Amino acid sequence: MGELERCGWAGNDPLYLAYHDEEWGVPVHNDCKLFEMLCLEGAQAGLSWLTILRKRAHYRVAFDSFDPVKVAAYDEAKVTSLLENPGIVRNRLKIEAFIRNARAFLEVQAEFGSFDAYVWRFVDGAPIVHRRRSLHELPAQTPESVAMSKELKRRGFTFVGPTICYAFMQACGLVNDHLISCFRHPDRMR
Repeated sequence: MGELERCGWAGNDPLYLAYHDEEWGVPVHNDCKLFEMLCLEGAQAGLSWLTILRKRAHYRVAFDSFDPVKVAAYDEAKVTSLLENPGIVRNRLKIEAFIRNARAFLEVQAEFGSFDAYVWRFVDGAPIVHRRRSLHELPAQTPESVAMSKELKRRGFTFVGPTICYAFMQACGLVNDHLISCFRHPDRMR
């Protein structure tokens, strides 16, 4: 049996391959997982996604499995301890963004019943499936990610620019950007 054809960005790192094969582009409807991915996409700003994937287990421990109620309650002492944690990216602005975003996340949940219900509105409740042939066709942002970014910022979120929002949309399956040649593209999975 031949090797599976994947999107070129997946490379050959086993962690990246597993992420590509099992997570990226798969629709997420779990609020805790959506919060985790929103945080991690923000943490990635200026770094490679592989760097964040390698630290993800540490992030899960450091941030109480991304429980937004717990993260929203963090105080300055907790921020100080996080800044000393070598298992995560020790950037004060990013750590403080997790806390601020947890608080805004809880407000969205209270208003819409779930973050899931809120965020999927940006794609009318169903994944946008693209049929791109090359990585060069992948945009850094789209009108949907610009709208999401603008709305999240209005609600008090930080580290949610249009590019981060698009990466979040791809990661959580709001958008499926697997190339049409990739075994994970919906057309190939039928």
